Order: sequence, then structure tokens, then C-alpha cells
Amino acid sequence: MSTENLPQSPERSARKPRVAVVFGGRSSEHGISMVTAGAVLSAIDRTKYEVLPIGITREGRWVLTADDPDRMAITERRTPEVADLAESAEGGVVLPVDPANREVVYSEPGSVPKALGEVDVVFPMLHGPYGEDGTLQGLLELSGVPYVGSGVLASAVGQDKEYMKRVFASFGLAVGPYLVIRPREWRQNESAARKRIVDFAGEHGWPLFVKPARAGSSIGITKVDGLSGLDEAIAEAQSHDPKILIEAAVRGREIEVGVLEFEDGPRASVPAEIPPPSEHAYYDFEAKYIDSTPGIVPAPLTPEETAEVQKLAVDAFEAASCEGLVRADFFLTETGEFVINEINTMPGFTPISMYPQMWQATGIAYPELIDRLVQSALNRSTGLR
Repeated sequence: MSTENLPQSPERSARKPRVAVVFGGRSSEHGISMVTAGAVLSAIDRTKYEVLPIGITREGRWVLTADDPDRMAITERRTPEVADLAESAEGGVVLPVDPANREVVYSEPGSVPKALGEVDVVFPMLHGPYGEDGTLQGLLELSGVPYVGSGVLASAVGQDKEYMKRVFASFGLAVGPYLVIRPREWRQNESAARKRIVDFAGEHGWPLFVKPARAGSSIGITKVDGLSGLDEAIAEAQSHDPKILIEAAVRGREIEVGVLEFEDGPRASVPAEIPPPSEHAYYDFEAKYIDSTPGIVPAPLTPEETAEVQKLAVDAFEAASCEGLVRADFFLTETGEFVINEINTMPGFTPISMYPQMWQATGIAYPELIDRLVQSALNRSTGLR
């Protein structure tokens, strides 16, 4: 591959801030990450920022990709792949590991490595393990490169549903009944682990939701109505994560709130409601991303309910030590209690995703939302803070 058309390293004083938009990754949410990044690439203000699109293949190779958002959309019910947009089948991108040097280097076999210039901030549009879970955040901290979103601890807590629930409960937020099956427990005594799940169902009733403990986008989740579907649901969840979570059904309305960090602290958006999808058993991956089940923005809540769920969303943001942005998901039960289901430290970010929609309804348009997040990251130091 010729490097003639690659971005060159300009003088620091002569350039706009450079934003590396990183997407794809090794998790099962690879394709959704690309869809999210494509929307950001389309909307980011090119008069204000230089943009460097960097994809991570499913195998973990960092590559330069075409800056072509149209090729990063869902087509014919299929999500895109980083490998299809890579500028080279063998070339790779290397981030610095020296905090005094933010220069990104491109190299491929048989060619002299090419400096692409310094990166001022990373916008990590990654979902799931190996990107949203603190791993990438740790790399960027070591490199001294600012980035959008939560740090290592909050990202890890936000990815692991067990510890997320433990943190929330310790701060007094209501969480639903759940059970964790760890991989060692399953390997050592599968029948005893299965009995724990059956006993849990006996206590809380069917249906149960069987989930990978450290995945998102509703991937790998099965709603189980009885014993006959349990083993298949466990196998499906374990195909994404050997640690699985069993949740009792919480009957109530699904309410979401966006949290965004401002100069004076985090603020909550107007809430949204996710109505039960007519063609799906629950709000699963297909309902979210393929059939695009629309949410109701703002949610039809009383002023008192709105104020309460907004406060709880900010409380969840603070409890997990989040930064930048979070989407907080709740159930409003028949008794009027808000039960937190989970937070998402890097929520879906397409213009039709709920997080941008909620902020649009609150008065912050999509391009401004992107700008606020980038500026917040540029103004925040790396390291302990």
C-alpha cells in the first residue's frame, strides 16, 4: 500500500485538534460499534477537528480505515466489519506508549513506518469487552492520551453487571433480584450450579433472563419461560462470556435517562420510555438495532417521577465514578419504585439511538453533543484525578 495519501504529521501550532475515532474491536458488539462510529464521523465538525478513523479488527489488529460513514451502516439486516474498510490487509496502526509522545505511527511489512501526527484525544466508540471495559482506557492512561468517557474503574464496573449491581446496592439504589454463575462453579459442578438457578426461579418465578455478565447491546440474552429452555439459554450466554448472570423479571415500564458531564458536574436529560416491542419477546438486539423499535421521548411521566429518575441517574453516575457520559436504564414498577437495571458508559450513539435522542429533546443537538464530549475530554487530565 502506498502511504502518499495518508495523513501527514503537521506542525502542532498549525493544526486543529486531532480526534482519533476508534471503533470495531474484538467483542460481539463489533458491528454496532462501527455503526455508532459512522454516525459520529458523519456529524463531527470537520471545520473544528481533524479526524483520524482507526478500526480494530475482530482479531485485534489496529488499522487505518476509509473515512466513509456510508459503509459503516447496517445493510440488509447485517452489521459492517472493520476488515472491509481497512486500507491494507497487513498494515497496522501503533499508538504511543510514552506520555511525552502522542505520535501515531502506521507500518506494514516491507515499508518504512510512517508518522501520522499526534493525536490530541481519542473518541473510543467501542462496545463490550476489550474496549468499553477499562482495557482501552488503561492503554490510553499509560500513553497519556485524553479520551472521551469514563476511566478504568468506572468502565470496568459498567461492563460487569455483577459488580455494577453490587456498587449500586451499596449506594442505596434499588436493584432487582439476580444470581451469578461463575465459570469455575460451572466447570466443577454443573448440576449444582443449574440447581441454584432452578431454586432461584422457585423463589422469584419465571420468566428469567439469562445474560452474559460482561456484554451489551442485548447480545446473548435469552428470556426463559421454564426449565425446557434453560440449558440452551445458558449455552448461548456462555458463548459470549463464561460468567453469566440470571435475573428475575422486574415487571414495570422501561425508562432510560442520559447523563452528561458539564463544567459544574453531571446533569440528566429528559427521560425516555421503551415500549414493549410488538414483534419481539422483549427489547432484544433485533428490536434495538435491526427493527429500530422507537422509544417515546420524553417519557410520559409525572413531574415528580421525572425528577426522581433524573436524580437516580445522576446518583448512579456518581456511584460508579463515571465521567463524560452514561445512559442509565430503569424499571418503573407497578408500586411506583424505580429499580435500576444497568448503566452503559458508552451507549449507542447513532442519531436514532436513545442517548442522543434524549439530549436532543433536552436541547442539545447531536453535533453539539459530540463537541461537548470531545471538549470535555480535551480539558481533562489523564492519570489520577
